[in-house]
Amino acid sequence: QVQLVESGGGLVQAGGSLRLSCAASGSIFSINDMGWDRQAPGKQRELVALITSGGNTNYADSVKGRFTISRNNAKNTVYLQMNSLKPEDTAVYYCNTNGKTMTMAPFSSWGQGTQVTVSS
Repeated sequence: QVQLVESGGGLVQAGGSLRLSCAASGSIFSINDMGWDRQAPGKQRELVALITSGGNTNYADSVKGRFTISRNNAKNTVYLQMNSLKPEDTAVYYCNTNGKTMTMAPFSSWGQGTQVTVSS
């Protein structure tokens, strides 16, 4: 099994910054994509950012220019640097990843979520 542990959420004022981290552990042979989704109260979960094993990135239009996703392959960790935060960024943020386990079985895992609250 592959577990994801997130950290870095919290309360911040509008215009502030937060950095989320997510570390994968367990029976990991390789990791493909790593990403972050978010879900605000009463809204559907949406993709925030994605980074491939090759370093290509994809962002939701609403966060382009403000958020930056990165990864440390040696540590099986993905980061989300969030700058110029807005109240509408308030949500539970979930990290996710996929790849292969040591037995070559495919896996897809999600973190438990971390709350980000931006006050106006």
